[in-house]
Amino acid sequence: MLPYLFLLPALLLFFTFDYLPIFSAFYYSFTEYHILSPAEWVGWENYRALMQDTKFWTAVSNSLTYFLIIVPLLLTVPLFLAILVNQKLRGIQLFRVIYYLPVVTSMVAVAIVWKYLYHPAGLLNAALQGIGLQKEAVNWLLNPDTALPAVAVLEVWKSLGFYMVIYLAGLQTISQELVEAAKMDGAGRLRVLWHVYLPQLRPTIAVILVLSTLASVQMFTSIYIMTGGGPFDSTLTLPLYIYQKAFVELDMGYATAMGMVLWLILMVLTIINFKLSNGGRVG
Repeated sequence: MLPYLFLLPALLLFFTFDYLPIFSAFYYSFTEYHILSPAEWVGWENYRALMQDTKFWTAVSNSLTYFLIIVPLLLTVPLFLAILVNQKLRGIQLFRVIYYLPVVTSMVAVAIVWKYLYHPAGLLNAALQGIGLQKEAVNWLLNPDTALPAVAVLEVWKSLGFYMVIYLAGLQTISQELVEAAKMDGAGRLRVLWHVYLPQLRPTIAVILVLSTLASVQMFTSIYIMTGGGPFDSTLTLPLYIYQKAFVELDMGYATAMGMVLWLILMVLTIINFKLSNGGRVG
């Protein structure tokens, strides 16, 4: 009994700040609740309204599009960066720090800077015109065809260093004897990567797959700062739509119902990722 008494304060905190909000959210998703008035039970009405809300489906579609753009890039590009900075060269620590700097930089500051980079008179258009890749300036964030990929590129750039460090930790656990043996057998760099590195990195890839999936579907800050969900809802994500409903329109019940749907989407994607990666097991 005594061990449970010592655990009681921690369990109370865990219940108060983890489980209680989940149960409350589940309850409020079945109510009409506008903060200033008491919650009124409406049953499945919020979920029925979601099925007929075209803006909701646009937000779901955009969130999944972000997922399809961001996750493959965060699975591949940081791996090659990690291989580069895993070399035993003088000054390699400096490059590790440089690649990691965007991770510790405020997303608000980064989003504002990139917003100016994407401006028609910004550095990106000037560079592309200077090397002859485009004739006229493009307003990247006000074009429905380019706004979503533009924000996704920012998210990938800012996250590269974080996933690079995870890959770097995984690479440093790989036996160099295996690498040298493969090279002695005549394996080139691609074969070493495919037959030595990747099989040993399966647990690392599983972790990155789950983390990048959660991050891509929950994108909010960069979109809120750079586009506000526009133009024409082309960058509207589910978290941003939940924010608009909850804190702009004060429709907490409807927003909470969307939050439960977002939780369900994240659970499904995480389970799929876990199954595809074989639970992170090697072999």
